[in-house]
Amino acid sequence: MMRKKVLLMGKSGSGKTSMRSIIFANFIARDTRRLGATIDVEHSHVRFLNLVLNLWDCGGQEAFMENYFASQRDNIFKSVAVLIYVFDVESRELEKDIHYYQSCLEAIWEHSREAKIFCLIHKMDLVQEDQRDAVFQKRENELKELSKPLECVCFPTSIWDETLYQAWSSIVYKLIPNVSQLEQNLGRFAEIIEADEVLLFERATFLVISHCQRKEHKDVHRFEKISNIIKQFKLSCSKLHTQFHSMEVRNSSFAAFVDVFTPNTYAMVVLSDTSILSAVTLLNIKNARKHFEMLEKMDQEALAR
Repeated sequence: MMRKKVLLMGKSGSGKTSMRSIIFANFIARDTRRLGATIDVEHSHVRFLNLVLNLWDCGGQEAFMENYFASQRDNIFKSVAVLIYVFDVESRELEKDIHYYQSCLEAIWEHSREAKIFCLIHKMDLVQEDQRDAVFQKRENELKELSKPLECVCFPTSIWDETLYQAWSSIVYKLIPNVSQLEQNLGRFAEIIEADEVLLFERATFLVISHCQRKEHKDVHRFEKISNIIKQFKLSCSKLHTQFHSMEVRNSSFAAFVDVFTPNTYAMVVLSDTSILSAVTLLNIKNARKHFEMLEKMDQEALAR
């Protein structure tokens, strides 16, 4: 099993902990370490296929932040695979935000130079819609320049739309080993069953981790919208003490099937040929499970060597 240490950082009030609770509603493991009576760093282990994210949600209070760069510097920043830094787009203390981000970069450069850097410009819903692109572009350019010689990837995010899922899906996608091989196999599967698209969702979070597209679609945000809708439906089922397993949506233009796939994923199959019987598509999904489970097992064995 491949494990990657992920730091989730940002000043208090940036929204990082609430976004984490939205994305990671279910944790495989949790371990909190306390400093006095307040949580300093909260650890969560979240599994994606053969990748385990060792997620460190670092408290953003000023005393904690200063401590991370001093007495805890080695412990926090050693062996980091990913730094995700969250900025409140309307922060009234932007200079302090930048100072803490620069301190993170210096510590990463010292201890984990190969780490991937992601910046989330959060609470974008608070910016007037016609100004969002310009505001994000300006902040992105500033952060990329500030991050040199390290490279950062920036995302605009909000808990009120699909952008949060889009950002986290993109981050996880960049971390999954052998994702290109996975997509090649999805492509062959889609071709065999004449599907327009096949998507793989991580089972607990419903983040889109891989997909194959054989037909153009106008809505570039559809993956995140679907992910959000299905996750909310799944949570509604759990409140009724009902286990979500699968669903089918069908009209005159398309048929879409969401079903349990491997132990760690759900699959979504979309077909525009509505003459194909539901039973045929469900049987095809069932028959493909063994192949994709074998791929996961092969990855596990390769990572264990």
